[in-house]
Amino acid sequence: MDNVFTLIRIFIFPGLLFLSILAFLFEWIDRKAYARFQNRIGPLYAGPSGILQPIADFIKLMGKEDITPRYVDTLIFNNAPIFAVAIPFFASLYLPLDGSPILSSFEGDVVLLLTLMTLYTIIVFIAGWASTNRFSTVGAARAILQFLAYEIPMFISVASVAVYVGSTSLTYISMNQPVPMILLQPIGFIVFIISMQAELERIPFDIPEAESEIVAGWLTEYCGPKLAFLRFAEDLRLVFCSGLATAIFLAGGSGPILPPVVWFVLKMIFIVLLSSYIRSLFARFRIDQMVSGCWRYLIPLSILQLILTRFVEVGLRWL
Repeated sequence: MDNVFTLIRIFIFPGLLFLSILAFLFEWIDRKAYARFQNRIGPLYAGPSGILQPIADFIKLMGKEDITPRYVDTLIFNNAPIFAVAIPFFASLYLPLDGSPILSSFEGDVVLLLTLMTLYTIIVFIAGWASTNRFSTVGAARAILQFLAYEIPMFISVASVAVYVGSTSLTYISMNQPVPMILLQPIGFIVFIISMQAELERIPFDIPEAESEIVAGWLTEYCGPKLAFLRFAEDLRLVFCSGLATAIFLAGGSGPILPPVVWFVLKMIFIVLLSSYIRSLFARFRIDQMVSGCWRYLIPLSILQLILTRFVEVGLRWL
């Protein structure tokens, strides 16, 4: 019976099926909010208020011709979309959506999740480089250069919370916040959200895909089912990153009356809306501006937050 319950949690709720539904739902919320912020309507006809539009787009891409260019590295080019979907799926299994993760939580799983985010960026670089297209190559180079800028402040902002709570277990961090960490570490939250925006390659950090400069960047040669999987992977990453922000800075599923999973999803939607608002406010940065900004501002701010956290921790011990 326990094995059946475990399989249900992995494959149905709050596992792969539920995460897939969240991925399409968050894409719809993001597109509708982004449109409203720009005085547009957004998805409208596929389902009520266009809520089925992400699924319709996925099905449309799955039905298109699957083309593999002649001079690409076939092995990497064909398998990169599979790994791109698998990584955020696996990482999301550690999110405590209903109060406990699907896979067993352990001390240090936050480090594992941040490492998986790093691994995805490497997949992006390899996929673009294997395309042997000049635009894909430029996009891949931008992705890895951007990665070297935002990963450090993101890691430090998460480390500040781990130091304060006294654990590197995501579930423990989520469930042991006297008040949401966004109130205790606002600087760290701001740094994390900006870094998350860069991790997701969303405006103003959509530099690796900049359509007005390099067609579609590292995605240029992908089409049909491969592109469908890569776009779906982006939605899954939005679910994972918003879930990570919720668990670390918004106290996870804690809240009155409603079940933990409802609070967790509502807080994730707040992160998605915040990300959409940032998209609507700014224009794309140049790669040199992005790298310089992270090293000049985000890294010092994240280090300042870590130092302040350490002082507070020492002060509480003395008291």
